[in-house]
Amino acid sequence: MMGDQKNLVLAIVLSVGIILIFQYFYEIPRLREQQARQAEQARLAELAEQARPGEAGSGAVPPGPPATPGTGRGEVEAGAGGPRIRIDNGRLHGSIALTGARIDDVTLADYHETPDRSSPEIRVLSPVGTDHPYFAELGWIAAEPGVVVPDARTLWQTEANRLTAERPVRLRFDNGQGLVFGKEIEIDHDFLISVKRTVRNDGDRPVTLYPYGLVSRWDTPPTMGFYILHEGPLGVLDGTLREIDYDDLKEDGPQSFPSTGGWLGITDKYWLAALLPQQDRPLDATFRWVPIDGRDRYQVDFRGAPVTVAPGQTVELVDRIFVGAKEVDKLDRYAELYGIPLFDRAVDFGWFYFLTKPIFHILHFFYKWTGNYGVAILLLTLLVKIAFFPLANKSYKAMSHMKKLQPEMMRLRELYADDKVKMNQELMALYKREKVNPMAGCLPVVVQIPVFFALYKVLFVNIEMRHAPFFGWIKDLSAPDPTSIFNLFGLLPFDTPAFLTIGVWPILMGATMWLQQQLNPQPADPVQAKVMNLLPIFFTFLFATFPAGLVIYWTWNNLLSIGQQWLIMKRMGVKPG
Repeated sequence: MMGDQKNLVLAIVLSVGIILIFQYFYEIPRLREQQARQAEQARLAELAEQARPGEAGSGAVPPGPPATPGTGRGEVEAGAGGPRIRIDNGRLHGSIALTGARIDDVTLADYHETPDRSSPEIRVLSPVGTDHPYFAELGWIAAEPGVVVPDARTLWQTEANRLTAERPVRLRFDNGQGLVFGKEIEIDHDFLISVKRTVRNDGDRPVTLYPYGLVSRWDTPPTMGFYILHEGPLGVLDGTLREIDYDDLKEDGPQSFPSTGGWLGITDKYWLAALLPQQDRPLDATFRWVPIDGRDRYQVDFRGAPVTVAPGQTVELVDRIFVGAKEVDKLDRYAELYGIPLFDRAVDFGWFYFLTKPIFHILHFFYKWTGNYGVAILLLTLLVKIAFFPLANKSYKAMSHMKKLQPEMMRLRELYADDKVKMNQELMALYKREKVNPMAGCLPVVVQIPVFFALYKVLFVNIEMRHAPFFGWIKDLSAPDPTSIFNLFGLLPFDTPAFLTIGVWPILMGATMWLQQQLNPQPADPVQAKVMNLLPIFFTFLFATFPAGLVIYWTWNNLLSIGQQWLIMKRMGVKPG
């Protein structure tokens, strides 16, 4: 009876895992197409009536620059919104409109919509007038009425025409009332834009201003739609990570958080636009949603402490904007350089952060050594097997001992078939006499579940895995195996439906799972035996929707387990079958 219970517990553990995984991941084939559309879309724009945080988190702002016709898929014309300064640091391409001085046109030179490098670059930000505006802005709010400050219609003056990592640009605006505003914009070699704002008071009375920053996005973008990944407004304010879903922002209204320093922005699965204010200054941060003309508009913004500029005085503030891919090493480097708290949490490492991030770093280390993330996964699997080797060894010995005792267990079941209590007593006595723990076989599966989920997280959310090839037909380890047995792996000239895309690696995983089952004690109960025999088939179909990297991990793990278990059985004189 206890042998059956062992298998039953194992089946329950696996089934619960299957249910959870299936709930999270079954939509992946559909979401792959959705993700491609999302990557093409331009984002964020001016939030007309709530575009700037005014007093008590409210206050209207004048309309943005005249909208130019949408040019399709977020393309930005050279003259969109008036004259522009080109951006090119090798990794970021795009432009800044001199009207409004917004960061509103950014594409990523190193990332494309498909693994084909000739496909369009990923677009992160787009100006008003494109399909889905999305931009960042830094400016000033006057504390007193009548003081003219630069706004979305302001045409800034400059002699520059290009922003590079070696060449910053300087913008100037004179309000005609004695205030001269300046912006010095610098960009590094990756994804960080630094903006030094200056105000010089040539007038005869002091002026008080509030610095502000915002990231604004029009329309609700497609998201993954389940809880394994956060997409939407987020930030770390007063040392606490805030993740707010688009739907929650609609239902609950604006949410405000006082803080000293911190950061806030809007995230997609792989891309981030975030404000990084000075870390030593107090601010009031707000996450908000406003429907205007039937369109959803989302915004994260901060209003800093007031700044008083005396006559003859010049004040300056330096804030930063991150626009780009959520590469972990870059996030960590910026966090260290500028004291940005928990900036790596822009990557949704999940509940197993303590495990997920170390696994990522191990994979990345192996990748730098081998040049292939697929090989890095194989080496990580080997490392996990070594870590759990003593536990697995003990478990496999117990299972081999159980298999050796199976004839005696079957004899007791038949002998006491009509007396379940007596049968259980005799089985327990047998286990005690032979010093066998029937539950030991479950331990390797249970302890590896956190590793499994952590590795899934890494493959699913880390930009480093996106479009990372293995060998042969696996061009993207973060996507499912694209082959299918139902068209003979591409030999027949037709595509199969998503639910029938059962590739080579899922089939190999199912085969290794079946082979591993043959080494284990077989359930005496015919129903349990049938369930166990069906599990490899069920897992094959399930794993077909998983990232190929995860299937490779599980297949290789099965092969290593089979080898370890077979050697133990051979030493103990137990024959498989």
